[in-house]
Amino acid sequence: MKLYSIETEYFKLDGGAMFGVVPKVIWSKLNPADENNLCSWAMRCLLIEDDNRLILIDTGIGNKQDAKFLGHYHLHGNHTLEKSLAANGFSKDDITDVILTHLHFDHCGGAIERVNDKLVTAFKNATYWSNEDHWKTATKPNAREKASFLKENILPIQESGKLKFVDYPYTVALKQNKGKWIERNPFLLDKTKFSEKIDLLFVNGHTSAMMLPIIKHNGKTFVYMADLLPSVGHIPLPYVMAYDMNPLITLNEKEAYLNEAVDNNYILFFEHDPVNECCTLQRTEKGIRQKECFKLSEI
Repeated sequence: MKLYSIETEYFKLDGGAMFGVVPKVIWSKLNPADENNLCSWAMRCLLIEDDNRLILIDTGIGNKQDAKFLGHYHLHGNHTLEKSLAANGFSKDDITDVILTHLHFDHCGGAIERVNDKLVTAFKNATYWSNEDHWKTATKPNAREKASFLKENILPIQESGKLKFVDYPYTVALKQNKGKWIERNPFLLDKTKFSEKIDLLFVNGHTSAMMLPIIKHNGKTFVYMADLLPSVGHIPLPYVMAYDMNPLITLNEKEAYLNEAVDNNYILFFEHDPVNECCTLQRTEKGIRQKECFKLSEI
């Protein structure tokens, strides 16, 4: 197995929205804002070469949206998904699997491209992976989350016939119980197996049934944090995004998983941190904090 960090464009989001209840005087030291209160964030994907499979986790925002839409997010930087794949010796046609942690536009926009005014899958030889619970949320969104789920990013995946769902353990149990209510800890961290070396962790604070890939490689455990932990700056427990649908659930999920990660010396891989790709953790008098930050290639 080999792991590759795949940089795509950087974009800008409101700093207050990204740090929730944390005051600007504090969060601005972590990620300084411009005159419009916007901070730069990465859209970093992870590529896994595993025997005869080439697995891409998330796809960035893509480029099929119109200038007005993309203008809201101030795309910048020298990276694109295609350039980053090529720098590692691959093309989009080499991808066999695309794991979409969730279907917000900055995570799945690059999954679909526009060719001659038609929306087609950008990875023509790949199977796309989501889960039934999250798919239902994305295709029938609530009013608050609707702007993040764009039908042109989502529906063409299903129409292509290349969409597959992984099992969400709670849903499986519910079906086995014939749809009757099952008492369940709302902060339970469910996992399912994707392959021999990759598990998927389900979390529900940011959005319903977001999947975090957990990769076993060379005796180490790597966790793709997606939007449970967008950056190193979000490690302290109260630092929860205003974008999260259920912030108290996020808070509890973070606490549970950070404790597991520090106890087992996991390596966290950050999708949105503009500077840091990876870090390890340590316990301090202020709680769990980053220990060492480094690039994936340095491991």
